[in-house]
Amino acid sequence: MKKTLVILFACACFVPSLAQDVPPPPVSKADELLTCEEADARIKQLQGDLDAQKKKLANLQGDVKKFESDIANAVDALKKCGDQINSLVGASEADIAAFREKIGRLEGRVREMQRLSDDVLADRQGDVKELQRSLNELARQQMAMIPEFYDRITALRRNIKGLYREKRVKGYTVGTWAENRDCLWNIAGRTEIYADPFMWPKIWQANTGQIKNPDIIQPGWVLTVPPAGPKTSEEMKAERSYWRKKRAAEAQPESGTTAPASAGSSK
Repeated sequence: MKKTLVILFACACFVPSLAQDVPPPPVSKADELLTCEEADARIKQLQGDLDAQKKKLANLQGDVKKFESDIANAVDALKKCGDQINSLVGASEADIAAFREKIGRLEGRVREMQRLSDDVLADRQGDVKELQRSLNELARQQMAMIPEFYDRITALRRNIKGLYREKRVKGYTVGTWAENRDCLWNIAGRTEIYADPFMWPKIWQANTGQIKNPDIIQPGWVLTVPPAGPKTSEEMKAERSYWRKKRAAEAQPESGTTAPASAGSSK
């Protein structure tokens, strides 16, 4: 009897040791279908996986700390480099902030101009030149050499250069008065020209080399037609002089001058 109990006890102690040699069951097998040995094997496998992930996590946390330290050192070095640059250009943080704001405002103005049509830009070349002047003032300052600003100023120079437009000048060949009723007044009133006869002085002043008397133009002449827009001060001055002479001539009936509305009639 005593010998039998010893054998049973030895077997009971031996069973757990056998479970250690049982391979983990396939993942597809549900937990509730596992035998005790398979459950122990799966638990052991999961524990090993957990330990491996903890080790990886610890390694990653170590890497993160190292990266954070490297970043902090880089930021510190960058700040020191920035301070040295600021010292070289003789600028304070407030000076640099003000310079940054000026560049931002100029960039905004350039973007607004870039949205305009070619015709509008052609009439606003004075504004484009003002942008160029403002940029030149910024570029002459030592702070313009700071890396933060250098590329932006280079881009502004390129974008402003792209805003320059040539005014498109048309040409008009004069027809006869009998067939085309061409005079400066009627030509300016044409839809394809200005659609406004009162703009006739613009054509006159653009062609003074041919037109000596705005009341007389010759068929076959090719007249330069400036872009549409308000009359310039010189054009208005010439127009006022024309009407003064016209009124003076009308005071003398024997002069036989043509009516004002027929300015530039062709024969």
